[in-house]
Amino acid sequence: MKATHGAAADQGHALASPNGNSSGVEPPVLGGPEFSDYFLLDNLLTDEQRALKRKVREFMDQEVIPVINPYWERAEFPFELVPKLARLNIAGFQISGYGCPGMSNVTAGLVILELARGDLSVSTFTGVHSALAMTSIALLGSEEQKQRFLPPMARLEKLGAFGLTEPTHGSDVVKLETTAHRDGDSYVLNGHKRWIGNASFADYSIIWARGDDGHVGGYVVEKGTPGFVSEVIKGKTALRCVQNAQISLTDVRVPAENRLANVHTFRDTEKVLLASRFCVAWESIGAAIAGYETALAYAKQRRQFGMPLAAFQLIQYRLSRMLADITDMLCMQYRLSQLLDEGEYSMPRVALAKMHYTERARAILADARDMLGGNGILLDYHVARHLCDIEAIDTYEGTDTVQALIVGRDITGYSAFVPAVPSHH
Repeated sequence: MKATHGAAADQGHALASPNGNSSGVEPPVLGGPEFSDYFLLDNLLTDEQRALKRKVREFMDQEVIPVINPYWERAEFPFELVPKLARLNIAGFQISGYGCPGMSNVTAGLVILELARGDLSVSTFTGVHSALAMTSIALLGSEEQKQRFLPPMARLEKLGAFGLTEPTHGSDVVKLETTAHRDGDSYVLNGHKRWIGNASFADYSIIWARGDDGHVGGYVVEKGTPGFVSEVIKGKTALRCVQNAQISLTDVRVPAENRLANVHTFRDTEKVLLASRFCVAWESIGAAIAGYETALAYAKQRRQFGMPLAAFQLIQYRLSRMLADITDMLCMQYRLSQLLDEGEYSMPRVALAKMHYTERARAILADARDMLGGNGILLDYHVARHLCDIEAIDTYEGTDTVQALIVGRDITGYSAFVPAVPSHH
């Protein structure tokens, strides 16, 4: 393992931060995979995978990290980055054809990791568009629907949203109340959705609603459709760049050809949720790596009591624990990705990964923030942004409690999702 930290370690101390204060140490320049890939998992990758991973990392380092903090502080989405993201040709992740890259699950995971290492809002935007909206169409749409919707989405000319969660149904979204009534050659949608990322600007919003037969279906609602109103949720302390919205659907008329052809029950929706939950697990690892790399670089630069922080025993212990957790997560997720590539799809396995990684990422980022002292709460050093954002990652696509119950049901054979009402004698 290389122990140098390049430009960050060589550019001196007592530099002025963008906030005009002498910080004593400049915001660290994050290193390459040699700082976090302790078990050399990169050696198992193909040259093409390593090149793509490096390409995405460089994009995030050069194009996103230098500009993202003001957007985050203002709670604005960085639309200027969308054409640049398009040039990476990563939209659609594992989808084959229709202009999509057709990545393996391992490759897609590496891309998501690098997006998240740079910024969780950007990775979430990409995940909502690719792993939720595009994947819904790819897995559940007809050939005609795929041909119509996916190519412009792959080019990021058309952006997608995924409307499943409702104001009163999050963890129990299987009980969703939004309705879709067939009326001639259209479906009429009524109801409400909440926490829907990208919904304020999406060209295609996949809205999940209960049909006349009582089963859930997916409907592509195109931008500008009358009765579709989205209101951005204000006051968030996490993923501030992501434009989460509350959607009101009032007699929204959707052409029958926009109903996803291969959705029959809520179980079909779960196919999409598995793919998305897998992506969120990778996001947690990326955020954890960002925290660790920053803490490591900072500890080498920052001097107290006449020596670098990195020379103190407690700092070395904390860095070692971070690296142990990251190595554990990388090895576990790499194997999970291989299983998915082999066709071994299992929601409990994905749930276990998401549950475990978000918990460890929260701990690593909290530790990194503490190691940076006062600088840890400044956006200049990026850890504070990741620490806030990981709170949303911990919640969306299923809380740790929901993930644990999915795993618990699998290993015990008992479903504990709905507590039994106590009997009264």
